[in-house]
Amino acid sequence: MGPTEVNGLPAHVLLVHFVVIMIPITALLLVLSAVWPAARARIGVVLPIVALASLISVPLTVHAGEWLKGKMGGGGPLVERHEELAEMLLPWAIGLFVMSVAVWAVHRFVLATRAGNSRSLLTVGLAVLAVVVAVGSVFTVYRAGDSGAKAAWDGVVKTASSQ
Repeated sequence: MGPTEVNGLPAHVLLVHFVVIMIPITALLLVLSAVWPAARARIGVVLPIVALASLISVPLTVHAGEWLKGKMGGGGPLVERHEELAEMLLPWAIGLFVMSVAVWAVHRFVLATRAGNSRSLLTVGLAVLAVVVAVGSVFTVYRAGDSGAKAAWDGVVKTASSQ
C-alpha cells in the first residue's frame, strides 16, 4: 500500500512527522477559513488541497507503522496503545478533509448567491463544525504522538536514567 522503508529507515519514523505537522496546519487553516473572511480569501483552494495531503498521509503512516510493529515482533503494550490511538486519527482526518472542502465550496459557490439569515446560519454552522473537527483532530494527533513517543523512548530513557 505504501513505503515501508526509506534508505534503510522505517518509513513510519519519517511519515509520522508529516502527519504530526500537517494535521495541525490543516486544522488551523480550516478554522481560519471558517471564521475569518480575509484569511479565507487568501487561503482559498489551498485548504482542501492541504487537507487531502493530510488525509492521504494518515493511512500511509498507519500502514508503515503496522509493518514496523511486525518487524518488532509486536512491540508490547505501549505499541498496542499507540496503535489504538493512531487508528482513531483516520476518521478525524476524513472530517478535516470533508469540512475543508465544505468550507471552501460553500463560501466559493453557495454563499455568494445568498443573503441575510440563511447566510449567517450557514456560516456559523460551518464555523462551529470546523472548530469541533479541528480540535478533535489535533487532540487525537497529540494523544497518538505522545503514546508513540512513550512507546519508542520508554526503554531508552529508563535504561539511561538507571546508569
